[in-house]
Amino acid sequence: MTVSNVEKDFDALTLTLTAEFDAPVERVWQLWADPRQLERWWGPPTYPATVEEHDLSPGGTVTYFMTGREDDTHRGMWRIESLEPPRVLEFVDSFCHQDGSPNPDLPGTRSRMELIETEGGTRMELRAIFESREQMKQLDDMGMTEGLTSAIGQMDALLTG
Repeated sequence: MTVSNVEKDFDALTLTLTAEFDAPVERVWQLWADPRQLERWWGPPTYPATVEEHDLSPGGTVTYFMTGREDDTHRGMWRIESLEPPRVLEFVDSFCHQDGSPNPDLPGTRSRMELIETEGGTRMELRAIFESREQMKQLDDMGMTEGLTSAIGQMDALLTG
């Protein structure tokens, strides 16, 4: 598995996942920048993603849905806040209703993904920032940590395949 560290900090209201890849920064960036590659890993193996819209520009959106084994679908959306290709992507990840509209009843997260060149390849740091301890606990109880860890764990096969 590519995830080397998972840190939950309830005082700072952050969840940080660190992953190491034997690939250059530009190649890892493509897993985020190319919607067909993104949908091959965004979402855990039991809930593969389908990307519908993919506009990686400030103010742009990425819309997607994940489909479970029982054909249940769960929609989400990123609102892109900023990016510095091929190193940094900042976005707000929100749950959506089935019609694609944001669902304010479920908490979203502000996320920052950074790719750092290392001697052997790339380190990716993905930090989710929560608005409150309650929201962090709610999303953790819903399986966010496990889901992100297993989703990121799929990236290595795409980089080496």
